[in-house]
Amino acid sequence: MARRPRSEPARLLVLGAGAAQRGLLEAAAAREIVVIAVDRDPSAPGFAHATERAILSSEDEPGIERLAKARNVDGIVSPGADWPVGIAARVAERLGLPHPIDGATAVLATTKTRQRERLAATGVPQPRVFSVGDAAIPFPCVVKAADRQGQRGLTLVYDSAGLDAAVAEASAESRGGGVLVEELIDGPELTVNAVSVDGTFVPLAVTDRVLAEPPAFGVALTHAWPSEHQNPSVVEAAGAAVAALGIENGPSYTQIRLGPDGQPSVMEVAARLGGGHDAELVRAVTGVDLNDLAISFALGELIEPPAGSEPRAGGCVLFLVAPPGELRSTQGVAEAAALDGVEWVRTYRRPGWRFVPLRRGADRAGAVLAVGASRDQALVRARRAAETVRFLVDANAA
Repeated sequence: MARRPRSEPARLLVLGAGAAQRGLLEAAAAREIVVIAVDRDPSAPGFAHATERAILSSEDEPGIERLAKARNVDGIVSPGADWPVGIAARVAERLGLPHPIDGATAVLATTKTRQRERLAATGVPQPRVFSVGDAAIPFPCVVKAADRQGQRGLTLVYDSAGLDAAVAEASAESRGGGVLVEELIDGPELTVNAVSVDGTFVPLAVTDRVLAEPPAFGVALTHAWPSEHQNPSVVEAAGAAVAALGIENGPSYTQIRLGPDGQPSVMEVAARLGGGHDAELVRAVTGVDLNDLAISFALGELIEPPAGSEPRAGGCVLFLVAPPGELRSTQGVAEAAALDGVEWVRTYRRPGWRFVPLRRGADRAGAVLAVGASRDQALVRARRAAETVRFLVDANAA
């Protein structure tokens, strides 16, 4: 591909224009570049922040490559979604474009079985893995698809009677049919948001992933900062896992669970921005703009390890759920966004969307980002905003 004259704005191809990509698209729109977003959903909210849009699946690798060539792009980025990370890396490699990771590293970052093998070979702490027919499988255990995210194909299995059905579901959801059976680490779940620059691992924020059971005030899940369970071993485990996978540049998102002894186990590493507005939360509480950094990595710009401002005392992203049924209207968003400490309120669905009982990330109805003088104050503010948002649905259309 011909290189663009320096007098012309750079062209960035963004894979996905949904809720998980919106933050990066907003950051890209603020820069003097041409932003080309692809998504199979013509109503994807991120399209509003793109210079050009293409109605194309972000998982259509041949289509992505043809588009990248036709638009003579200078970089490709996949924020917030796993599988397109590999597509972005491979297409960039074939077209001679800059990219923070290569195709081989992307395979490790997007395939759980390969990732488990590499972490085991390098001694990174992680759950024990079992073959499907292993008589030593401990119950309860976790069965998951080897190449999916967002709880697709994931089941908590309590006894041997439920194992076959869980394996069948995971295999059906997996792109390649791969299934992973793991011991259950029943403890707090943390997320380490970080960036690597030339092999230097820079942790930015460790958050707690807190489930609301049952959902309170329409809340399904919260990412809360700072973590109540953070200790040096958490960041050390995340850094070791990122290094083991060969991620020397770019953002990373590492999920960790703490066992009964408080020791961390690496559940998963992603070579991308988190899909739960993690970059926006990091910016709100540390001042480091991970979205902007991801754009710079994709365009091959010179990057120095980031230094944030004085951290806020507390912050959270709180996800919203709606009752099952067909969405008629959403009310109270402007009022919720105007409350003290609320950075923004986003809703994901337009009228006509059919909500189902919450099972995975794709079923979420929206999110709130709030900050405060403490973690608890941020949570209170976010929940107050969540109470203000109302999803009016037709339950008979569920």
